[in-house]
Amino acid sequence: MHPGAQNRTERSRTCEQGGTVCNPSIHVASLRKGEEVYRSELGSLTRLTADSFPILSGLSIKRLRLAPGAVREPHWHANATELTYCTAGQALVSILDNGSNFASFLVSAGEMFHIDSGALHHVENVGGTDAEFILAFRHERPEDFGFSAALGAMTDSVLGNTYDLSAADFAEVRRSTTARLIAQRDGEPDIPAAAHFGDPHHFAIEAIPATVDSPVGSARTAREQFWPALHDISMYSLRVREDGMREPHWHPVTAEMGYVHHGSARMTVMDPDGTLDTYTVKEGEVYFIPRAYPHHIEVVDSPRIHLLIFFDQPTPADIGYRASMSAYSRKVLAATFGTTLDELLDLPFTPTDPLIVTRNNPLAP
Repeated sequence: MHPGAQNRTERSRTCEQGGTVCNPSIHVASLRKGEEVYRSELGSLTRLTADSFPILSGLSIKRLRLAPGAVREPHWHANATELTYCTAGQALVSILDNGSNFASFLVSAGEMFHIDSGALHHVENVGGTDAEFILAFRHERPEDFGFSAALGAMTDSVLGNTYDLSAADFAEVRRSTTARLIAQRDGEPDIPAAAHFGDPHHFAIEAIPATVDSPVGSARTAREQFWPALHDISMYSLRVREDGMREPHWHPVTAEMGYVHHGSARMTVMDPDGTLDTYTVKEGEVYFIPRAYPHHIEVVDSPRIHLLIFFDQPTPADIGYRASMSAYSRKVLAATFGTTLDELLDLPFTPTDPLIVTRNNPLAP
């Protein structure tokens, strides 16, 4: 048995579900079955934080679903920026930033928005079908404040003074320090004319040219270079066909948190002690790779995969196995792998990693 296979066996058990092998792993959790913050006919909000997914560090994730006419109430995040990808529907997003700077814009499937920590914002389904969003946060335990709860924290007199009204005017207003989270809009949406214009918080990632575009896959990137609003978080929209593979690599200065939008994939992660964790991630699941841990991604049991991959840096970078082999002399490589120059493989020179490679060989068992 290959030593890596032994390590993999020690790390995880296998189980049979519907004829496919799954590997319980510390690196994977289901977002759809995550901690349920809210659920009603208006929508749902589930999340994975370090409390429910302990390996998370510096990042966490939520899934928001809004029925037609539903509103995610105005709120803010005290300790984390937010980077959101719309997977379905159309919504109106509004943001009140520092200095009373207000913006509103429309977001559709395949588009994104960014919210700074502390900025008041709302999300409102203005379409005729359910809207769904995947929200990444720059903290493993993000803290939220709802605007309705914030009003509930203040007395009638304080609110009366604030709005130049009598304290009695607020006595009849139902208030609580528990946020409503999702509410029902009355009537048709009010969409400002300005919402149809561009906004720095908004980014149509699927409309831009792919940074990496090969016959077997592509990657589009939401990073500071293309979206200046980003300062501590970024995202890749990665698509790989079943005859392609994300080459083994690691990220020197960023952790990686991925959400499986479509398809399924097999991944292997190596820990510093040499143990290996090989597992399958499926639609609706989230994986997390600590900073600088080597890993790979290949499609299994589906024709292709679409991953939303979030990073805790505005400009993520990686080091791939292909370029790594080209960085050293053949003598250094032969010594490293304990072989002779004559026995050393004749590998192609690769000054820049391709990121996505063709899978010419069958899946290993």
